[in-house]
Amino acid sequence: MSKIGYARVSTKGQNLESQLDMLQEAGCIKIFSEKVSGRKTERTALEQCMEYMREGDTMVITKLDRLGRTTKELIELATTLEKRGIDLEIINMNVTTKDPMGKMFFTMMSAFAELEASLLSERTKKGLESARARGRNGGRPGITDDKKAMIQSLYDTKKYTGKQIAEMVGVSRATVYKVVNESKDND
Repeated sequence: MSKIGYARVSTKGQNLESQLDMLQEAGCIKIFSEKVSGRKTERTALEQCMEYMREGDTMVITKLDRLGRTTKELIELATTLEKRGIDLEIINMNVTTKDPMGKMFFTMMSAFAELEASLLSERTKKGLESARARGRNGGRPGITDDKKAMIQSLYDTKKYTGKQIAEMVGVSRATVYKVVNESKDND
């Protein structure tokens, strides 16, 4: 039952010292630290910290945003810790999942994350319904028959690469080959 610390700053110019001091004062026997943006999905020290901790340990952070940037990410990490029997302590909030208030805090975070996901889904569905009512079916708009003919004509000359045709017509290279393949299928 050890306290394991995790410290993170977003840029190389920022300093980890205050976080490291706070984690040492909190009684952490080992501290993992890194200088990487919270938006990055690959955080080596966090992964090492997660691998190092065992059931009964407590992960200690100075602030909640050191652990993750999005509610979804924080909930996923908190859920992983809970499943593994690892508590979480947030120093600046004086919150720990060892006590009922801390557990309630994370339950509320989970509820907000679920609400956020539901609202996003609802907005997306309403947007698609609205688009359909105006005659559009979701997804990217298709290309015109004129552009398709131009793509096929340029391709048939055998003078241009797919990339060059894409640049001339103003579409992606994948679209060029999609049009060419559709034309072959229709022949």
